[in-house]
Formats: sequence, structure tokens, C-alpha cells
Amino acid sequence: MKLRSKDGDLPQKLFTLMFFGLMILACFWVVQPFILGFAWAGMVVIATWGLMLRIQKMLWGRRSLAVLAMTLILLLVFILPISLLISSVLENSGPVIAWLSSGHIEIPQMEWLHNVPYIGDRLSDSYHKMITGGGTAMMARIQPYIGRTTSFFVAQAGHFGRLMVHLALMLLFSILLYWRGERVGQGIRHFAYRLAGRRGDAVVLLAGQAIRAVALGVVVTALLQGVVGGIGLAISGIPYATILTVVMILCCLIQIGPLLVLVPAIIWLYWSGDTTWGTVLLVWSCVVATMDSFVRPMLIRLGADLPMLIILSGVIGGLVAFGMIGLFIGPVVLAVSYRLVSVWMHEAPEPHDDPDLVVEELLEDARKTAEQERQARQEPLA
Repeated sequence: MKLRSKDGDLPQKLFTLMFFGLMILACFWVVQPFILGFAWAGMVVIATWGLMLRIQKMLWGRRSLAVLAMTLILLLVFILPISLLISSVLENSGPVIAWLSSGHIEIPQMEWLHNVPYIGDRLSDSYHKMITGGGTAMMARIQPYIGRTTSFFVAQAGHFGRLMVHLALMLLFSILLYWRGERVGQGIRHFAYRLAGRRGDAVVLLAGQAIRAVALGVVVTALLQGVVGGIGLAISGIPYATILTVVMILCCLIQIGPLLVLVPAIIWLYWSGDTTWGTVLLVWSCVVATMDSFVRPMLIRLGADLPMLIILSGVIGGLVAFGMIGLFIGPVVLAVSYRLVSVWMHEAPEPHDDPDLVVEELLEDARKTAEQERQARQEPLA
């Protein structure tokens, strides 16, 4: 018996869609543990692909040597520092919490206030009256909140372990993508072209530009500012400089800036009476704080210009949604979406008519339509 397929066979179409839907869900379920690591590797490879090609030319055109060199670069510049920072945070978090919760925090006397010209004596008298009258009670109220805040951040240590797993997966997938990058890129472009023709191919290219812009203009700038600021903290003798460097990098990623860490460190040095290193760190902080004004534009020109609101929303939303790795994935997702929507909008010309004239024409059309409907209702009665 030979069955004939009919175009209007609704059950056949439904079962076909169900089958493909189940296959997609099954594939997603299988690769789910590797999605974030592969996405991270894709961002790293796209951002550093040009560097890999230059290294390949220097190494007599050998792809294997270039992949080995890029692997060592990722280990030394990216993975090893992050691993050391995470290890330092986990090792030093206990003493920090114990110190903050011990109740031995004392308000400094700030004797150097006397040396301030013209108003030094008045400032010193006012400050000592404040700490004598209510300083102890004030610190007693603040300490529980300090302990709770630090406990919250340390409670996120589980995310660090997951981050290490994603780092390992990122390194593995990066090696594979460096080795077969052209083939993978052509496959993605072919799939996009099959879906949406030339527009789909353009979408893939725009996504690559957005990824490169975020990786170079945001992540690299934040790492540079954090590392340079951390060097200044270590040279100045600030305790727990490694942990503060991690905090500074996070602040730079979310576009708050390094001064949130550097300014309290400068104040602490002056409070301790070490005015020399306090001044050195002050000058160093001015350099670090202004780095993004010339480093970020120089790097972001290599990708695509993106609004800072998109980057800030992506970093915060990615951190909430995916944990530590979301600091990198969140802004990329929003940047790619922004670029695609922007290109789609600019396919049509911008409106240049007077807004008041547009509103008047719209109201006039509405009045004409209402009048026509009223006449149409009255004609049958006539």
C-alpha cells in the first residue's frame, strides 16, 4: 500500500516539528556543560585571531607552532594570572573576615591634619570631637554590616570553582578553534547564509566586530588598569594587594573605575603617617585613572563603537545571570544584539519631518476616517 503525502496533512507537519524540536533539545542537553566554555573560547579566538596570524607568519607559516605559541600566551597572560588571583582570594578571605569581625578596628587619629595650611587646627579639633563623641558607637554599628558584606562575597567561592572549569574548557576549545578557525568560521557563515542569505552572512560579520570591540575595548582595558593599579598597591605596601587588585579589575569591568579601591588605599597610607608612599600612590592613581581615556578608544577602534550603557548593563546582567564568567559573556550578548538592531534600523531612512506636522497629519487622518465611518452608518438610514 502506497501512502501519498498531502500538502495539507497537519498531523504530519506537527509530528515533524515535534521530532526536530526534541532533537534540538536533546543536542542542547548534551552540549550544555560546554556552551559557556565554547562561547568564551570563541570570544578569545575572535579577538586574538589577527595576532595568531601574525605569529604564524613569523614562525615560517607553521600553524602548529602558532597554535602552541598562542596557547602559551593564553596560559601566561590570561589563565595563569586569573588562577593565581582566585587562589589568593580564597586563601586570604579567611583572615580578612576574621579581622573585620574581631572588633579591633580602631579609628585613626589623623595627626597629620594639623599640617594642613590655614584650616589644619580647626579640622583636627572637629575630627577628634567627632571620634570622641560617637566614633566608637559608629564603628560598632558599621562592623556587622562589614562582616555580612565580606561573608557574602566569600560565599561566592563556589563560582570560582566553576570558573576554573570554564577556564580549562576555554583553553581546550581555543586550541581547537585556532587549529581549524577558517573552517569553523566558514561553516558558521554558510549556516547563516542558508538561513537568511546575504543578510545572515552580514549578521555573522557584525557579531564578530562587536565581540572584538568588547574584548579589546572593555576587558583588555580593565585588565590593564587593574594590573597597573595592583602594582602600585604592592609597591606602596598596601596589605592584601592581590585581593584589592581583583576588586579593582571587577570595578573597571563594570565601568566604576579603579579609584573606588585606590582612594581608600591612599587615605589609609596618610592615616598611617606614611605620607611619602601616600603621595606616590596618589600620583600613580592619577595615571591609572586616566588610562581608559586613551587606551579604550585606541583598542575599541579595532572593533565597533558601542554605547557605555550597553556595556554596563551587559556586565551587571551577565554577572547576575552567569556568575563570574558573565562579566565577559553579558556585554558580548548585548553588544551583538545592539549591532544587529542598529543595522536593521538603518536599512530605512531616518524621519526628518516636523514632529508637530506629523501629529497634525495623523489627527487629520483620524478625523477623516471617523467622518467616513459616520457617513457610512447614516447612508443606509437615508
